[in-house]
Amino acid sequence: MKANYQPPLAWTGRIDGNEEEVSRWHQKIKCVDLRQALPSGKGVVLLGFAVDEGVRRNKGRAGAAEGPAALRQAMGSFPVHFDGMLMDGGNIICIDQDLEAAQQALSEAVQVIKRAGHTPLLLGGGHEITYGHAHGLYQSLPGKRLGLINFDAHFDLRQEGVSSGTGFWQLAQAHSPFQYLALGIQQLSNTQQLFSIAGELDALYIEADAFHFQDRTVLLAALAAFIREADKLYLTIDLDVFAAAYAPGVSATAFNGIRPDGLFLECFRTILQSGKLAGMDIAELNPSFDIDQRTAKLGAAFIFEAVAYLLSGK
Repeated sequence: MKANYQPPLAWTGRIDGNEEEVSRWHQKIKCVDLRQALPSGKGVVLLGFAVDEGVRRNKGRAGAAEGPAALRQAMGSFPVHFDGMLMDGGNIICIDQDLEAAQQALSEAVQVIKRAGHTPLLLGGGHEITYGHAHGLYQSLPGKRLGLINFDAHFDLRQEGVSSGTGFWQLAQAHSPFQYLALGIQQLSNTQQLFSIAGELDALYIEADAFHFQDRTVLLAALAAFIREADKLYLTIDLDVFAAAYAPGVSATAFNGIRPDGLFLECFRTILQSGKLAGMDIAELNPSFDIDQRTAKLGAAFIFEAVAYLLSGK
């Protein structure tokens, strides 16, 4: 991990005073070095994956390596609505286009966080974040059934090489049982072969067209059944699952993606309230193409809600 690791920088943001009731995230967050012992107790550790080598390999738009910085900027002035420890663990970077080494470093960093008893919330970065993050969770949870939930327009089950599109295929080859639920899948974003691979792996998926009120009961029942079968959950939110109007700053936009409110929020909160979340990440934020920080603010809002629930139960 050492060569690929960057310790955190100090946060900045708006200051309304030093009293608890007006404090903001940049005044509350504790910067920690993952190469040293972490504070004990139940906390959340933010960790950046400042990497888009997998996006480049997958012929996507470069720029997602700047995602963690944009998310931190969007979160710095958030008001504090939690009681526990919020920490920033710095970034994992990619050196000399060696994505495999970066993924291994990410896995090791996640294991450090889990051994200390904390929950990792990762800031991407390309969706190559999935393999390193989830692999680290598998290593940290021996004997547990880890359910993988992916809000995404894509399956990420490509079999060629290692890229932002291969993460769940890599996990399927490395770990058993492989319990995978993809939500928001688009037919126009996945070949017939990818649908076939999903079937061969017994992966579950719900297409974007199901994110409408008339399908609410079926959608929530499928999610609840998947959660029941898992001991712990890994959640990844690829911001390209959302319509481009809400998420223009991604590696590959989806004009007909889902809305980030309504049924998505109901699903997201169901996952948080399950009490099984082992780790979560935000993927594919590309600030180079963002408008008014719209996408960064969207991803940051999901992290805000996750932190509020994990550290305060609300």
